Amino acid sequence: MKNFTKITLIFLLMYTFSSCNHNNTDYYKTETHIDSVIGTASIPMIQLAYTHNNKTQLFEATHDQFAPPAAPGQSVFQAASLSKTIFAYIVLKMAEKGQIDLDKPLSDYLEPHRIDHSQKDWANALTAKIVLSHRSGLPNWSISPSSDLWPDSKLKFRFKPDSTFSYSGEAYFYLQQVIEKISNKPLEQLAREIVFIPLGMNSTSYQWGRQDIPSLDYDSIAVDGFDNDGVNQGKGRHPRANCAYTLRTTASDYSKFLCDLFGQDSKNGYVYNHLLKPATTAQRYPQQKRMCDNNIHWGLGIGIEENEQLGRIYFHWGDNGSFKALFIVVPSQNKHFVYFTNSARGHSIIDNITPLFFDNTKPLALSAWINEPV
Repeated sequence: MKNFTKITLIFLLMYTFSSCNHNNTDYYKTETHIDSVIGTASIPMIQLAYTHNNKTQLFEATHDQFAPPAAPGQSVFQAASLSKTIFAYIVLKMAEKGQIDLDKPLSDYLEPHRIDHSQKDWANALTAKIVLSHRSGLPNWSISPSSDLWPDSKLKFRFKPDSTFSYSGEAYFYLQQVIEKISNKPLEQLAREIVFIPLGMNSTSYQWGRQDIPSLDYDSIAVDGFDNDGVNQGKGRHPRANCAYTLRTTASDYSKFLCDLFGQDSKNGYVYNHLLKPATTAQRYPQQKRMCDNNIHWGLGIGIEENEQLGRIYFHWGDNGSFKALFIVVPSQNKHFVYFTNSARGHSIIDNITPLFFDNTKPLALSAWINEPV
């Protein structure tokens, strides 16, 4: 039951309309819709940044008397697997400069010490391109990557490398270790130099923030997550920077990254063409194909949907249990949004949110791809 809902709308960059009434109607429609969606889904908090023609609006809504830890737009969320797309961008920037060869075996740079020795030949077949397109054959995680035992846990392949789509955080972390060795820099430093500082992503980090910098003081501004029953699970402080899931950010910050990636200056560039080119079909569950799998492919760090109404769509979803996130880009409309929620229910709203911004008359295949069980 909807007990209390509060919504704040912050215009980062206002749209220019020919009529003030048009602007007011759009404001009211969006505010009312988000208010209703959050209340019905019992999601404590959402941040959503919506961009159209390079102009961005930020929406922040809270439900059931949840109190944001920071000023409007400044609360920080776990981005979960949205971490991966930024990491892929970093790898491709390095490849563009000739610092890593996307087709060279990663074992030529760094031996994968956690992979079972009996599968060494398969380990030697791994490349950055195979890893980024999720065709490594490695499991998502051996055990919980936030556990003390995880760094020394052993890995075994589920499939032969480059034989099928097999979503893997483990493979991404191995690639993280490779680029850290090549650059002699930790992930956080690379991310700050290549992405966060140039794009002004002042509240974004792969590691726990710093109390001496207000925009990175995660002890104060990071939100708590809630499970399906509405039980507070805390902030979920991760023990180490991991390119696959530990990013914390705001909707405003992440939208800056999307604006850069899909901006006019980036189109037809090296990173744009490699990241966004379909590299594999993306049947999420190898043991059972679903109807939605027919429309989904994967590039080097991003999901791709071929949609009858909207054309090619780019997306990535994030799921850290009590934190759910999603971005969707529709180039045919020059639109995109990214949202972060602090709830295990955060992906239940996809079909109710997308028509508000993209005017789609049918649910997107990516919604079923994310939510539909085998």
